[in-house]
Amino acid sequence: MSWEMLFTFFVLLAAVILFVSDKLRLDLVAIMVMLALGLSGILTPSEMLAGFGSTVVILIAGLFIVGEALAQTGISYAVGDKIVQIAGDQEWKLIVLLMLTVAALASVMSVTGAGAIFIPVAIRLASRSNLSPSRLLMPLAYGALIGGMLTLIGTPPNLIANAQLQNAGMEPFNFFIFTPIGLVILIVAVVYMLVYGRLFLRGHQRPKGATEQGRRTLQGFLEAYDIEDKIVRLRVSEDSELVGQTVVSAKLRRRVGLTLFGLEYTSTTTKRLKVTSTQTNRAFKAGDIVFGVMQEPISEDVFACIGLEQLPMGEEGHHLSARELGMADLIVAPDSKLIGRKISGAGFRTNHSLSVVGLIRKGEALHGNFGNIELKFGDQLLVVGDWENISKLQAARESFLLLAFPEEIKNYLPRRKLAPVALGILAVMLALIIFRVVPSVTAVVLAATAMVCVGCVSVNRAYTSINWPSLILIAGMIPMATALEKTGGLLLIVDQIVALYGNSSPYVMLMSLFLLTSVFSQFTSNTATAVLIAPVAFEVASIMGVQPEPFLMSVAIAASTAFCTPVASPINTLVMGPGNYRFKDYVVIGVPLQIMALAIATLLIPVFLPF
Repeated sequence: MSWEMLFTFFVLLAAVILFVSDKLRLDLVAIMVMLALGLSGILTPSEMLAGFGSTVVILIAGLFIVGEALAQTGISYAVGDKIVQIAGDQEWKLIVLLMLTVAALASVMSVTGAGAIFIPVAIRLASRSNLSPSRLLMPLAYGALIGGMLTLIGTPPNLIANAQLQNAGMEPFNFFIFTPIGLVILIVAVVYMLVYGRLFLRGHQRPKGATEQGRRTLQGFLEAYDIEDKIVRLRVSEDSELVGQTVVSAKLRRRVGLTLFGLEYTSTTTKRLKVTSTQTNRAFKAGDIVFGVMQEPISEDVFACIGLEQLPMGEEGHHLSARELGMADLIVAPDSKLIGRKISGAGFRTNHSLSVVGLIRKGEALHGNFGNIELKFGDQLLVVGDWENISKLQAARESFLLLAFPEEIKNYLPRRKLAPVALGILAVMLALIIFRVVPSVTAVVLAATAMVCVGCVSVNRAYTSINWPSLILIAGMIPMATALEKTGGLLLIVDQIVALYGNSSPYVMLMSLFLLTSVFSQFTSNTATAVLIAPVAFEVASIMGVQPEPFLMSVAIAASTAFCTPVASPINTLVMGPGNYRFKDYVVIGVPLQIMALAIATLLIPVFLPF
């Protein structure tokens, strides 16, 4: 065994350990792998960087943009609203409709993107039906994962397996080759969640403030965060210390537990009272009327000391801010840069022009001055600001996940008129791929470009919609497969597998590859796992003298069966907080489903792709 092979195996082992330990970000680990193989001289600079020019990477980036356009034009949310209309109050029907719908959407956009769009939908469904979100969020996650098995573009492992065929000069998979197996697994999974999964999904009471249609109103948000009686309307007096200060420099949240979020003024054109969010660069003036939330009881003497006079809300004052300002319910994402930062220093006001007025941790609303509380993964935040800034939260996915908009947001969808155009572009893209008019990557890039050109998604939003860590992970791990092949490591792995199972039937080998991929995918990125095992499957098929397509499909499907741990897939991690799940919940519910997926794949793959 040469030193190059030993070094490549060492780098691979180190990468797997870092993936499992979660000590470093996955994309950073991939970059380190790429650099190690390049600096050692095992790969040339062009080989080291080849992943960034991969058609798989470009194709996935394009799909992120297409998916964002579907969200921006309201198509994805309209689908969720339709479920709310037809689901009824029966839990079994909610599970079926949710799993089938999210699977359909995940088949044409990223699994994580489709799941993230439907998390607030699931919470709305649970709210309306007096259920805990935990009853629906795990079925949602599994539906999204299985949706990736339905089409060629459903998930990166499918594209990686397809690229392996193309690189060998063979006929690629067609668009619907995965569909029959994926559909059977989806149907079995739906029945399984209804019969077995529901026994282990814990449930609680319906969230406060939900409408009969399932979406909370602005008043419902205030009730859920227990601040409905803490809203105050104040006038800045002539001798107030706030005059000349900004909302940031005044530091009222830190000093007295008062969070200002709105400023009342008279429009110079309409002469009507209006309310806008408090701007960070505007200094207070004598006579200004502001809205705020008392995080703790504040006496009139305290208000007087800082030059604020409390005014009655009145009927007009009570509804004025609701007409002009919006709210949103957010959750801190698992890899958020906000984790460990105090709310007062998190930058919501400076970066998003929004005020944090409520905090829920582990299902309980926190009271008192929480400005100095350090944020944790899973914390829910209630933010207030202008509707335009509220709507922009959909793009800020690097730090938090948008859980819910209030009912009133339906009146603010600036790109909603372009929904038919977005649907037309999507239909053309799918037709080009299905009928192989142009290569898949060309069709997707064309669709993404068209979405931007017609205004379904802005250029800035297109860039921010792309999950760059996922792309870098793929691009950084592709050189590992090259290094394994170049050093002979791939051949050694293949020889060992063939030595163990080579005399067995192809069915046993197919099952073995499925198990190997599936187990790795529970603890490491399923994309990275597919990148590494797809070449192994191809070489094993060559040595055994059988067609490689069945083995490659087995690897692709197994990589999507990330059911057993919360770290197996981003969508599993995203639902863990809102669903209040524990690690063992995934194990208890996921392992039997994993075994059933293995049995279905072993039986059906050879039927559609003979050895």
